[in-house]
Amino acid sequence: MDKLEGVVSITAERDTRFEDIEITFTGTSKTYVEKMTTTAAVSGRSEARHQFLKLTQPMPQSAYPQPRILERGRTYKFPFLFIVPNQLLPMVCQHRVANAQITEAHLKLPPSLGDPDASGVGKALLDDLAPDMAKISYAINAKLRQTRETDGKVSTVAEKTKKVRIVPASEEQPPLNVDEKDEDYALRNERTVRKGVFKGKLGRLVMEAAQPKSLRLPAPSTASSAPVTTMTTVILRFDPAEENSPPPRLGAMSSKLKVTTFSASSVRTTIPSRAMTRFDMSQSYYSESLSLSSRCMESVEWTQHSSSSLASSSDLERRDSTFSTLSSSSTSSRVIEASSAYRSGSYYTAKLLVPVTLPKNKSFVPTFHSCLISRTYSLDLHLSINGTGVSAPSLTLKVPVQISAEASAEHGSEVSEFAQEAIEAARESEQYFVPRSVAPPAADLLERSNIAEQGLPPAYSFFAPAVARVPVCV
Repeated sequence: MDKLEGVVSITAERDTRFEDIEITFTGTSKTYVEKMTTTAAVSGRSEARHQFLKLTQPMPQSAYPQPRILERGRTYKFPFLFIVPNQLLPMVCQHRVANAQITEAHLKLPPSLGDPDASGVGKALLDDLAPDMAKISYAINAKLRQTRETDGKVSTVAEKTKKVRIVPASEEQPPLNVDEKDEDYALRNERTVRKGVFKGKLGRLVMEAAQPKSLRLPAPSTASSAPVTTMTTVILRFDPAEENSPPPRLGAMSSKLKVTTFSASSVRTTIPSRAMTRFDMSQSYYSESLSLSSRCMESVEWTQHSSSSLASSSDLERRDSTFSTLSSSSTSSRVIEASSAYRSGSYYTAKLLVPVTLPKNKSFVPTFHSCLISRTYSLDLHLSINGTGVSAPSLTLKVPVQISAEASAEHGSEVSEFAQEAIEAARESEQYFVPRSVAPPAADLLERSNIAEQGLPPAYSFFAPAVARVPVCV
C-alpha cells in the first residue's frame, strides 16, 4: 500500500517525433541452475525468468504535446504514481501445485533479493545472503516509443530504468509441522552420557525446542535502530541409568542462524527442501550460517521429578516429540517426552532460554516462497557437555524460525483490513462448497419435532413414523 511517486523528464537533443510514452512498475525474478553431470550432453545451464508484476501508468492524451514532436532543448515532464499491491493477481500462478496453500504463498509479493543496484543513489546495500543464481528485482521503467515509417511497427527510441527496493509487509505464518525424518529441521535429539572413558553409562540426555516467534523486521519508513530479537526455549531431560546418578554438567550453548535460498529453473509445485534437490536437476539451494551467540550453561539448575509425580501429571501434556505446532511459550509448561532408555524412577529437567538477535551487518528479507525462488531460516543450537571424559557428547537442534516484516504505520490498518476481508471471503467461498445432505430426516428427529403433527409432503410421507402418517388424496 505504499506509494511510488515521481516524474519522468525527457529532453530531446533534436526534434523527435514519437508515438507515446510508457511508464511501468515491474517485478521480475531471474534464476539459473548449473547442471553438473557425467554426461556432457546433459550438463549445462538452465535459466528462467518470471515477470510476476506489471503496472502501467495511464497517460491521458492531454499530457502529450500537439503535434507529438519533442522540440529540441525543451524538457517535458510526465508524472507517475504507483501503489505497491498487497498481493499478486491469480493469473501470475496458474501452474499445477500440491495444494491451495502453495498458490496462496506464490501470490504474495516477494521481497527484493540479490540485486545490489536497488540500494539507491549513494547508498551501499548490505549483503542479503543471496546467491548469484537467484535475483528478484523491482523497477520503474520509462520508454519513449516511435512508429517506424518503413514497416509501421513500434520501436523504442529511448529507455530508462530506476531500481526500487521492496520489503513487503508479511505476517507470521503458523509453525511448521516437522517430521522426525526431516533433513532440514530437528526439534528433538537425545544422546547417551557416560561417566568417563571406559566407564559405564551415566544416563540418557534429551534436548527439545519449539519454533520461536518470528523475528519482526521494522517498517522501512521507520528509522529504528533497535535490534530485531526473539527468544527460543530449550527443554532438557536427563534419565539416569542408576537412581543415584546426578545429571551431567552442561557446557556452552552456541547458536547459529542458517540462511537458505532455493532457486529453480522450473515452477515449484511444493515447498522446496534440500532432499528434493538430489532428484530434481532443475532445482538448487545455497546456505550460509551466521554465528549469533555462545553462552555458558554450567549454572543451570536441574529439577528432580519422581516417578509418582510423573504418574500424577496429566497424560495429555505428554505429546510426541514433533511438537512444532506448539508455541515456545507453552514449551516450558509441558512434560518432555521420556528418552528411549527410560523405564522407571526419577528423572531431571531443566529449561534454557536462548535469545536470538539478527546481526546488523547483514540485510535480511522476510521468509517467502515464490514460483521460482524461496528463502527460509533455521536456528542451529549446539549444546556441549562437560566432565564426561575425552569423548564428551554434544546435542544439536535445527529449529525453524521465520522472519516477518511490519507494514508502514500509515498503511498498517489498511493491510490488516484487507487481510481480514480476504479471510472472510475465503470462509464464505468454502461454505458454498460444503456438501449438504438432502436425505429425509431420521425418525427420531421427527418424533421430537412438530413436522409429524403438521403433516408431511407427499414425497416424505413414506419415511414418516407410522403414527404420524397423513393420508394424501391424489
